[in-house]
Amino acid sequence: MTGKTLTRADLAEAVFQKVGLPRNESAELVEMVLRQMITSLERGETVKLSSFGSFGIREKGERIGRNPKTGEEVPITPRRVLVFRASNIMKERINNALTKKKAAE
Repeated sequence: MTGKTLTRADLAEAVFQKVGLPRNESAELVEMVLRQMITSLERGETVKLSSFGSFGIREKGERIGRNPKTGEEVPITPRRVLVFRASNIMKERINNALTKKKAAE
């Protein structure tokens, strides 16, 4: 799987192309959306984007892990992790694109 990474600049350029806002306003809009998502996630809220998926925070408790090099047991501290669940619509689109790509080969 090789491919280009989608960046903030790419998103801003897409807004510029599709909506017609000036480039600087397009970049500001993308930044505002991302900031709002981050703020909501920091508060522990779920961010749901219809037809795309949802982002949420999961609490992980303390547990014992192993150093793979030495085999030594080490405590892993409790933490919050970001999780993403793709919507069924997104999963279908991705799988359909894969099917079409294989059919073309």
